[in-house]
Amino acid sequence: MVQVQTFVFNPFSENTYLLHDETGEAIIIDPGCYDRAEVNELAAYIEEHGLKPVQIVNTHAHIDHVLGVAALKRKYGIPFVLHKLDEPLLRAVKSYASNYGFSTFEEPEIDSFIREGETIEFGNTSLKILFVPGHAPGHVAFVNDADRFVIGGDVLFRMSIGRTDLPGGDHGTLLKSIREQMFTLPDDYTVYAGHMEPTNIGFEKRNNPFFK
Repeated sequence: MVQVQTFVFNPFSENTYLLHDETGEAIIIDPGCYDRAEVNELAAYIEEHGLKPVQIVNTHAHIDHVLGVAALKRKYGIPFVLHKLDEPLLRAVKSYASNYGFSTFEEPEIDSFIREGETIEFGNTSLKILFVPGHAPGHVAFVNDADRFVIGGDVLFRMSIGRTDLPGGDHGTLLKSIREQMFTLPDDYTVYAGHMEPTNIGFEKRNNPFFK
């Protein structure tokens, strides 16, 4: 069974997820930890539970989701993977990071690219990759059918959706991604979003105001 541990990091209150299973292997999704205290908070949990991080995977590459990638790559000696269509977003972060107060942002190297239809594997766990653009051109989500959840990034929130006014965003594309990818998951699947509290597919299909 997969354990999903949530950390809320940086001034954007971004949700960083640490997933681990009974083997002790773990992956870090969307590490937004920027300062030393935040990195240490994540590291302390990993040490306390005797975990072995094996990979950093991102739903997309906006600044609040990539602030901790370089530090964690270096600390654990693990690869970082991203969808290729989001590489330009990652490369752009250094040009505006100081405007948001992140003057020491370090751009991470991408070790490999992930594609929709593939799987992310660690320990005894497999995550299916969905392609859900609209908030970002290469946005993906990670589905675990065994434990019935999806790590959705900034696509679908409780009673809301991701913003589409940033470079590469498109409102119609985002709505299509939610209808055709997220809303085709079973209603009881938990949605762990990039911000705010979790929700589930059925609740959003019935109540999300963007789909009335």
